[in-house]
Amino acid sequence: MRELVKTLLKRIGPGTMSEMTYDTAWMAMLKEIDVELSNHALNWLASHQLRDGSWGMEQPFDYHDRVINTLAAMVALTKYGRRARDRAQIERGMIALEKVTNKSFEQHLVDAGRATAAFEMLVPVLIGEAEKLGLITRQKETIIGQLSGYRQKKLELLNGNKVSRYLSAAFAAEMGGFDNGMEMLDLTQLQESNGSIGNSPAATAYYILNFKRDDSAALAYLHKYATPNGAAMDLVPFEVFEAVWLLWNLTLVRDWDEETMKLIRPWLDHIKKGWRKGKGIGLSTEYSVPDGDDTAFAFSVLARFGEQLDIETILAFEEKDRFRTFHYELNSSNSVNIHMLDALRQSGMSADAAPVQKILKHLQTVRTQDTYWYDKWHISPYYTTSHAIIACAGYANQVVEPALAWILDTQREDGSWGYQFSSPEETAYCLQALFTWKRHGGKIPQPVLDRAVSWLKDHAAPPYPPLWLGKGLFCADLIVEAAILSTLIMAENG
Repeated sequence: MRELVKTLLKRIGPGTMSEMTYDTAWMAMLKEIDVELSNHALNWLASHQLRDGSWGMEQPFDYHDRVINTLAAMVALTKYGRRARDRAQIERGMIALEKVTNKSFEQHLVDAGRATAAFEMLVPVLIGEAEKLGLITRQKETIIGQLSGYRQKKLELLNGNKVSRYLSAAFAAEMGGFDNGMEMLDLTQLQESNGSIGNSPAATAYYILNFKRDDSAALAYLHKYATPNGAAMDLVPFEVFEAVWLLWNLTLVRDWDEETMKLIRPWLDHIKKGWRKGKGIGLSTEYSVPDGDDTAFAFSVLARFGEQLDIETILAFEEKDRFRTFHYELNSSNSVNIHMLDALRQSGMSADAAPVQKILKHLQTVRTQDTYWYDKWHISPYYTTSHAIIACAGYANQVVEPALAWILDTQREDGSWGYQFSSPEETAYCLQALFTWKRHGGKIPQPVLDRAVSWLKDHAAPPYPPLWLGKGLFCADLIVEAAILSTLIMAENG
């Protein structure tokens, strides 16, 4: 296992995640600008339609993922597909979209806190284009009617400010629409130094398509990060995000040898170099927007490896009753508050300090059934809940004791965990929480651990299901692998 960790550390780079239909569809729409890029993307779309006619991730099923990916694929194929096969796939997509937007799914629309990123901003754009193309029949009023309120609230948060690379909304710059983007976007300060818009292939393709068709830097960015299959990822590069999450999992194992530490240290240095006092750090050093999640995890990772950053930067994300991820966010993130709690703990702050108590009170308020937590960045409650237990074990036990009981109660008969189906990622998270609780003196029945470890060993190999939330579902492959490997090493250590 430890040798596999060394191999894993050597694979950290710009970021590795599963391919995304939504971003690939935007890239496919560049047919009149870059035929090669577009044709490869169109071919990928044609070969990745699901059996029911929709696009997105087959498992787990997520309403928002299916809607946005199906709409984007249908628009791209209708506008730029030329084959009889494309037309047949579009017709199947229309049928699938009708099914997934019927009344039985309507409750999902009003749950903005669990939607994919910028869903309420992006879907109206796609609906408008799909309507022009004759792809939408009865869905428009159902979807738009529910989303219009959320979209307006988001726009009000901007308070008239145009979107630039210094706002997280640049990641979803295509929300400007096919006709009026200039009203919302500051084109003079939108592009990152790497040529992208918000490190997003979709936003970058949108920018090229609508504003600067001959932008060589933007096109070079898309060519650089298009996958060998001709598809796009949800965001790239995201090397800070990949590194800090991967390393955080490794910090749960205490005794790394010097050879492993030599592979870890360059990434610790990269994180320190990207850290901006009073601002924090974002998902990449090539991305202009720091966020609470990467900042909190970066602080915790450095502290767990014996290096302290300035606590004032963590406290810069403090709000009246919680901590934030980004400025102008509509819904707070439970996992960000949990990771901020961990950072405050790693700084040496006592559990009765005001910022810590603020987070603990917030977490108790937002629990599901007064027990466990969901989040907007990961589809599984086991991710958020396990991180809460790790942050609180031996520090604020009373806050997570009901969540610990819930994890024990929801273990499947075969020893695994999973909110829709058993998964190695979710099982690893639960085991991390249980081993950490045990390390801090808590009692965990040994058969629970033994059955879970046995199952995880048998199911540790990829591929892993996409449980992370971007504009659609994706799998952060190396992070998941790190979670599994670190868990199995924790099991070996007892």
